[in-house]
Amino acid sequence: MTDATLPPAAVPHDGTDAEARPIFREDRKVLGISTEAWPGILAPLGIGILALAAWEFIVWWREIPPFILPGPLLIAKTLVADWGTLSASLWVTLRITAAALIAAVSLGVGLAVLFTQSKWLEKSLFPYAVILQVTPVVSIAPLIIIWVGDINLSLLICAWIVAFFPILSNTILGLNSADHNLRNLFELYGASRWQTLRHLRLPAALPYFLGGLKISGGLALIGAVVAEFVAGSGGSASGLAYRILEAGYQLKIPRMFAALIMISMSGIAIFLTISWVSHLLLRRWHESALKREN
Repeated sequence: MTDATLPPAAVPHDGTDAEARPIFREDRKVLGISTEAWPGILAPLGIGILALAAWEFIVWWREIPPFILPGPLLIAKTLVADWGTLSASLWVTLRITAAALIAAVSLGVGLAVLFTQSKWLEKSLFPYAVILQVTPVVSIAPLIIIWVGDINLSLLICAWIVAFFPILSNTILGLNSADHNLRNLFELYGASRWQTLRHLRLPAALPYFLGGLKISGGLALIGAVVAEFVAGSGGSASGLAYRILEAGYQLKIPRMFAALIMISMSGIAIFLTISWVSHLLLRRWHESALKREN
């Protein structure tokens, strides 16, 4: 039999017209959100509501005083009542966090490019970046505050120290992960270092850079808060960390919890924003962002 196609009897048939069956599944949406995404939204939301309800019940049942453990409702009321003061302090903390993250991205990516262009430079300077990363920022923050003098610049440096290394290390890993066969092909066609960097190594490093950016976003916020704790002990800072210290000294525990919630929500917002940007940049070509059909 010369024809390579199967005879009609050998073709599997499930009782439906092959032309009528869709090749790809239809992605249905509810309220503009994919039905596949709803479990990831509803499940954490449900657990959070149950946890808050249990927290409120335990506080009410055991009659725990607010200066020891306030309930979620009291914390929410305090958040609304003190919004003016807390939101101004939040803006100070977020401004330092954003500046530190921008500095970490600029210097981290720049050094990563230099390190991948010169192995000697990488071997000479990268160990010092590791030392800077493993040194607890809380231990050197007082020295930085004394040496620098300017409180805002000191807080920025402390937050930058914490956020810098993940950007540097992940970008170096991404730049070195470009396919060697493609690099040989670029070499074969006489591409310059700049052309190889621009058209091959930087696109290959983008997913790694974005992964490091997700980590650094939260670390920049942590670094800013830790530095504010150190500086706030002298009454020099006015960020959310200082408001937490102030509330602790005055036994205003509901305000302390309100400030903690604002910090946590800010960290979540930073992570979700970076994740959304990462999805927009990678969704059309990278395996980590492409939709998979089960």
